[in-house]
Amino acid sequence: MTKFRPCIDLHQGKVKQIVGGSLRDTGAGPTENFVSDRPAGWFAERFREDNLTGGHVIKLGPGNDAAAREALAAWRGGLQIGGGIGVENAAEWLDAGASHVIVTSALFDAEGKFLEETLAALVRAIGKERLVIDLSCRRTADGWTVAMNRWQTLTNLRVDHATLDRLLPFCDEFLIHAADVEGLCGGIDAELVELLGNWGKYPVTYAGGAATMADLRLVEQAGRGRVDVTVGSALDLFGGNGLVYSELVRWNGRLA
Repeated sequence: MTKFRPCIDLHQGKVKQIVGGSLRDTGAGPTENFVSDRPAGWFAERFREDNLTGGHVIKLGPGNDAAAREALAAWRGGLQIGGGIGVENAAEWLDAGASHVIVTSALFDAEGKFLEETLAALVRAIGKERLVIDLSCRRTADGWTVAMNRWQTLTNLRVDHATLDRLLPFCDEFLIHAADVEGLCGGIDAELVELLGNWGKYPVTYAGGAATMADLRLVEQAGRGRVDVTVGSALDLFGGNGLVYSELVRWNGRLA
């Protein structure tokens, strides 16, 4: 059955919810749906108190390490960490309290070519059981293509069953943001969720567009109960008005 997984997105040291497609290295800053006046540790403590496991902390760019460490210290072993993770620092973040590290950009060169040897080196360094591969993607002419560098750069890796099968021996689970709908609160990409649910061989968490309880039920239906979901901008905990945090805690309670 589909489980709600919490998230803490960090930008410039603050807990924020932003429109994923608006992230850029240059020009105007991203479109912000919510900026919290509470520290990252407050959210992590809340998730710990409600026993919400398998959530993630994502560092969106520089200036977020201190906030990420605070969150991990508050819920040791209960949160994954992503954003700027590679072979050189993965073990450091696990020592800081992360259950897993999440990687995307480190697995590609500057032009977006997939580097399988880099992935193998990461597995040798920390073990596949501590690794989550982020296949966050954008919709393209022939399906979905993995996007790296805070979803700005398309890679040469498609999101399909063949790719999931290829990467399965190297990780413990997958995280997949639908970058085109991330932060818009306009509904999920049901076709992508269906593709993931029809595969269903390893744990997969989907993120992007969930705005109501109907969207969560659609993830469970389209994903055949095999795809977990994370919620951001629509959640009342992050200033939204479409989804109530306490209801999602109860949603998970039915799985106990």
